[in-house]
Amino acid sequence: MADGDALLVALDVDGTLMSYDQEMSDDVRDVVADLRAAGHHVVLASGRSLVAMTPVAEILGIDSGWLVASNGSVTARLDQGAAEGYVLEDVVTFDPGPALRLLREHLPNARYAVEDIGVGFRMNELFPDGELDGVHRVVAFDELWSGEVTRVVVRAPESTSEDFHELVERLGLEDVTYAVGWTAWMDLAPLGVTKATALEQVRRTLHVQPHRTVAIGDGRNDVDMLRWAARGVAMGHADAVVREAADEVTGSIEDDGAVQLLRTLLSAR
Repeated sequence: MADGDALLVALDVDGTLMSYDQEMSDDVRDVVADLRAAGHHVVLASGRSLVAMTPVAEILGIDSGWLVASNGSVTARLDQGAAEGYVLEDVVTFDPGPALRLLREHLPNARYAVEDIGVGFRMNELFPDGELDGVHRVVAFDELWSGEVTRVVVRAPESTSEDFHELVERLGLEDVTYAVGWTAWMDLAPLGVTKATALEQVRRTLHVQPHRTVAIGDGRNDVDMLRWAARGVAMGHADAVVREAADEVTGSIEDDGAVQLLRTLLSAR
């Protein structure tokens, strides 16, 4: 394949390649392997931390290339010669203190965590098992802003996604980018940072033309990525906001919708 024919294929993980029960089909592994063998750039782009993304790359047999983690705050290049198996190419941080103090006033019973890249999370109390990867260290609340971080996670089981959106608008959190996950979950990232901003840097580094970009996702944190791609594809189970941001809609995660779409790329020119 000529360099100019290669696609940059950006793939969300949870709800796109992997079910919410953390299951991944053989068909997903096979089509990703076929795309890479054909010379395309497959880039995993997730809200997951880097420590939670490298195992997914390993499952998929991806041992080289790029990962966009923490909703765009962390970009890494897989390198088997590096001590950790990757090289950090870009890290964007912010001071989480103002947002954390303000949120704590309105969500006093929520659990809060900040990411330590490649290690895990510091948190004011433990999260339920399986929700965050890596090493978990419980610290005093004011230690969460002892330095700049790439990501803040807020978990408030009593809150709905609508509650989170309303709260952020009411509080005027204008110095961060936020993404609401499932009903009890919200991520905060540096202002202006999304999967799309990180993927654009990767695209330029790889010298892929804008019209050769494809992205698939299912969540609100994928909206900017779907709009960024020349061909943005929403999963069939995505909500209306995500679907409206996409150029097309594929099958749901139960139908291996990502596989259906990715197979069409193997014959595309």
